[in-house]
Amino acid sequence: MSGTVILSEGVEFEHVIQEVSKYIRLYVMPFGKDERAFTRIDKRENMYGGKGTVHMIQMFEQKELANNRLAAYMVLLNKGDESGFHTHNERNEEELYVVVHGTGEYRERTGTDGPIRTKTLQKGDITAISSIGYHSIENMGDEPLIMFVITTNNP
Repeated sequence: MSGTVILSEGVEFEHVIQEVSKYIRLYVMPFGKDERAFTRIDKRENMYGGKGTVHMIQMFEQKELANNRLAAYMVLLNKGDESGFHTHNERNEEELYVVVHGTGEYRERTGTDGPIRTKTLQKGDITAISSIGYHSIENMGDEPLIMFVITTNNP
């Protein structure tokens, strides 16, 4: 991942927050705690060799969810923004993408040179990504692609 910037607040992400807030509420209520906003936003330029910018809106602190590294909204604001092919095999992680808004092209393959399978995803679609698979996602529409991503870990 190149170009990662981690910020909780600030003018840089105001446009991201405003755009995403048109479609979802950026609040959570962790068990036994008060409702609150997201914890931070990560900005990832050319994520995993992809094009454009991907914003990860982190909804929980790392220790708030058992056996879970990540629960965030992955936001690709502009047509052509893309997370490039990558795998979570080294960490034995699996991911779920739940499309909240927009349209994207999901791609997956086994290994670095396997045949690529593609699927157009839209609101309500869910993918389950194996730890041995490689996958990528690209915003194919004129509106933001917003997905809730859950990454599980089996140490």
